[in-house]
Amino acid sequence: MRKLLVLALVLAVAAGGIFGWGYTAFTVPGPAARSGEETVVQIESGMRLMAIAEALQTAGAIRRADVFVIGVRLSGKAHALKAGEFAIPSGAGMRDVMNILASGKSIEHKITVAEGLTAAMAYALVKADPALTGEAGAVPEEGSLLPETYLFQRGTARSEILARMRKAQKTLFDDLWGKRAKTLPFKTKAEALVLASIVEKETARPNERPHIAAVFLNRLKIGMPLQSDPTIIYGLTKGYPLGRGIRKSEIEKTTPYNTYAIAALPPTPICNPGKEAIQAVLNPADSKDLYFVADGTGGHAFAATVEEQAKNVVKWRQIEKRQKAAAGRR
Repeated sequence: MRKLLVLALVLAVAAGGIFGWGYTAFTVPGPAARSGEETVVQIESGMRLMAIAEALQTAGAIRRADVFVIGVRLSGKAHALKAGEFAIPSGAGMRDVMNILASGKSIEHKITVAEGLTAAMAYALVKADPALTGEAGAVPEEGSLLPETYLFQRGTARSEILARMRKAQKTLFDDLWGKRAKTLPFKTKAEALVLASIVEKETARPNERPHIAAVFLNRLKIGMPLQSDPTIIYGLTKGYPLGRGIRKSEIEKTTPYNTYAIAALPPTPICNPGKEAIQAVLNPADSKDLYFVADGTGGHAFAATVEEQAKNVVKWRQIEKRQKAAAGRR
């Protein structure tokens, strides 16, 4: 009887020692990242606990897969681990790794569509992003995507991101359309979107957009051509840089996108306008101006008459001349 008691005591001590060792191994700091400050691990949907543990060990995020499995089971979180792409901090212990996977806070990727990009340019960004999956489908209609930064997790479908961009643009436009000024010379959202895209390409200064929108709207009201260079460029290159000045023959040739030759809006937007450009068109500045020209500071000088515009153009030509002379001395 005494021998049995001694044996039981020895086994209990041994079990306690094993448990203590296992608990320590599960909670002490883990291995350093093989490079950088973290280890990125992809946990696929449907992976069993042992497969997750082996993936972590293979990536170098934990030392022993078996200890991780036992620790997770004893913690009651065997079914709480999520799929996703996770960043494991260098030196994180197994318990910390378990909690990271259980939280579901996987790495967020982002894709940014800048204001003024065409639909084809935005589409190309989505197609090229390696964290996205699947086919992108057809190129969206021009102007149908909202310029913004979109967050997503690895494995998100390309078609889903494009759908989010379209939905964001529609939601924004619907909201702003309901708050538009009542004196606008167009009646449809499509026309407003076309003009917003032109305003977007005419200036990079948000504070100027309502004023430039007012100039174009004033011209539309009296049947005057918009005379916007970006529309000609879009007709020639679909929005990509022309790489040279616009030729006289291109200004004189009548095309659907030559707003020097037609006294109307072009048939489609020429880019994806941002929120500020859309707001500017739907609620323009109170101005009677019909003209604007570069002022040498990155902005524009505005005028209500041909005479005022002529003076502003002379000033701009003088600035251009000085800039070219200065560039030649470099």
